[in-house]
Amino acid sequence: MKLITLLGFLVIGLFARAQEADMVIRNANVYTVDASLPKAEAVGVKDGKIIYVGSNDGVKKHIGPRTNQVEANGKFLMPGLIEGHGHIHGMGASLVNLNLMKVKNWEEILALVKAAAAKAKPGDWIIGRGWHQEKWDHSPSPNHLGYPYYADLDKVAPNNPVLLTHASGHSSYVNGKALQLAGITEKTPNPSGGDIVKDPSGKIVGVLEERAQGLVSRVYYAWYSQRPLVERKAEWQRAISLAEQECLRNGITSFADAGSSFEQVTWMKELADQQKFAIRHWVMVREGNAQLNKNASVFPIINAGNAHLTVKSIKVSLDGALGSYGAWLLEPYHDRQNFYGQNTFDTTELRRIAAFAWDHDLQLCVHAIGDRANRETIDIFSEQIQRNMKKDHRWRVEHAQHVNPSEIPRFKQWSVIASMQGIHCTSDAPYVVKRLGEERAASGAYMWRAFMNAGVLVNNGTDVPVEDIDPFANFYASVTRKQKNGEAFYPAQRMTREEAIYSYTLANAIAQFEEKDKGSITVGKMADMVLLSNDLTKCADEAISSTKVMMTVVDGKILYKVK
Repeated sequence: MKLITLLGFLVIGLFARAQEADMVIRNANVYTVDASLPKAEAVGVKDGKIIYVGSNDGVKKHIGPRTNQVEANGKFLMPGLIEGHGHIHGMGASLVNLNLMKVKNWEEILALVKAAAAKAKPGDWIIGRGWHQEKWDHSPSPNHLGYPYYADLDKVAPNNPVLLTHASGHSSYVNGKALQLAGITEKTPNPSGGDIVKDPSGKIVGVLEERAQGLVSRVYYAWYSQRPLVERKAEWQRAISLAEQECLRNGITSFADAGSSFEQVTWMKELADQQKFAIRHWVMVREGNAQLNKNASVFPIINAGNAHLTVKSIKVSLDGALGSYGAWLLEPYHDRQNFYGQNTFDTTELRRIAAFAWDHDLQLCVHAIGDRANRETIDIFSEQIQRNMKKDHRWRVEHAQHVNPSEIPRFKQWSVIASMQGIHCTSDAPYVVKRLGEERAASGAYMWRAFMNAGVLVNNGTDVPVEDIDPFANFYASVTRKQKNGEAFYPAQRMTREEAIYSYTLANAIAQFEEKDKGSITVGKMADMVLLSNDLTKCADEAISSTKVMMTVVDGKILYKVK
């Protein structure tokens, strides 16, 4: 009888231990993004998974002597934010190289380059990213299309090649040294899908648009590749770590990278296997058809490193960006006569990659900004999708910024995801009408509401480092479409608060085939959460941008907390 009693106590003890949470968050304003239980007060976590969502009283049964009890003091707790489209390697690089995102004018860029040149050895490359001529507080003189001439860069960096990438990543400024190393002269022909920008007299300005960037970047990477592998890899790891810490400070627990090389995937897999990632990474491989076939065995990588790395998608850029005149349009640019933008990737090659992706059960994600690029992409998608209409493919158009209205029903017809970025709308707004004209801007630019009303899944992100990683600036843009001057850019297309939160959480998870694991605060899902200073569903519009991340939780561990 004593033995039975002892066994009974042992079973009860083991059951209690199994129910004991590693962490409990109480007295929170929990917004779950789970329709079956939209609001709650407390969350219990064990072994990296959510084991309880409900009331403060109900969570008590999960509190034991080892439980870390976190007092939320009524703050807003929501699922960890998912960056739906960004560039983790570019973001990291922007944190170690010249960051030009917040420069106000050309003169500030020259000052930064001059300071970098003073520290560099002769012949070393000076690298930066983030400039945008449309956002400068004044136009430099002289200029062509708003671009100053590269002679200014030569004055501050005469002994170093300079390569400064546009915020969009679709054009670059270079100086005379870089042009010389690349062998570019006024007689050099434009490559297919690119433009060596010249003024009406034929003089090189110093800006290389779209695929013309490759003329210089190839020379830079040849120089870069000569550095010792251990040195390059250590620098990359430092950049990734800095990027992850920046994500955690902003409540980002998962990151969709829109374009890694196979080498970068190899390095990421090593970090994942070593359990060295802080946040979760979902990666699109950006390689040509030959490399995809050569490395087909790499796919898929699913939930490596305790679900911190997944690689099962391919990225292709079919056109460029609107700001740098690279978006591929059906009609000419309103402010650049007889110019239709750039088709930066051969459509025949894209068809081959689409077939590869379909046959290997991989997601295909195509960057398409202009209405021509979007139409071509849907045409190519449909050729594969009609092979098996029941297949859950979840192919994506990245950006879908400017579409002909007739294309929106075709997104729904072929179950294509519109992977958009709220902040692009308000960031680009000052020059959208200039590029497209009033009629095309009103009927086809950043059509979130039209897509959602048509039943198309719209997910969200920032495209960092094209824009800042700041999720609250992005959220504000999504729900107000207000520019810095306070004017709303076609406000009928804005999202509701609830839709914007969904687009930044569960919609992103769905767009990655990961909705069973993340995107909502639901029992059984990964314990990825963020505690905020403001209630994003109720606070005033003006308070959104001042929202602070109080705590970021990944895999049930507090990885960032305001002191």
